[in-house]
Amino acid sequence: MEFPEDLRYTREHEWARDEGGGRVRVGITDYAQDKLGDVVYVELPEPGAEVRAMESFGEVESTKSVSDLFSPVDGTVVERNTTLEERPELVNEDPYGEGWMVVVQIRDPSQLDRLMDADAYRAFVEELQRSE
Repeated sequence: MEFPEDLRYTREHEWARDEGGGRVRVGITDYAQDKLGDVVYVELPEPGAEVRAMESFGEVESTKSVSDLFSPVDGTVVERNTTLEERPELVNEDPYGEGWMVVVQIRDPSQLDRLMDADAYRAFVEELQRSE
């Protein structure tokens, strides 16, 4: 399981990558995609949609279940990964790369500091795995 050091993480298993200029790329973690199983559909908001930290902004449907996507930050969606409409399996194949979900223009960059770093998220996942 991967825990890239350049990302910040939520307890809901989303990641956030600061791309500079107030832009944050968002996706789900390797742990989340593994738990979901084969992703068959992703519902994402259109550019211009407002998102709020820790509130749902879309859904991921897999062969096992449907799960909400939660925004790690407040802001406006400026880009969505339209490739996932035709190739939702990218979420499983490359969750930290081609399987990203949206790019958000963040309102308050300090929100990223409130998210877990890679070490904290790794410890969080390990604790979850011990209790499974």
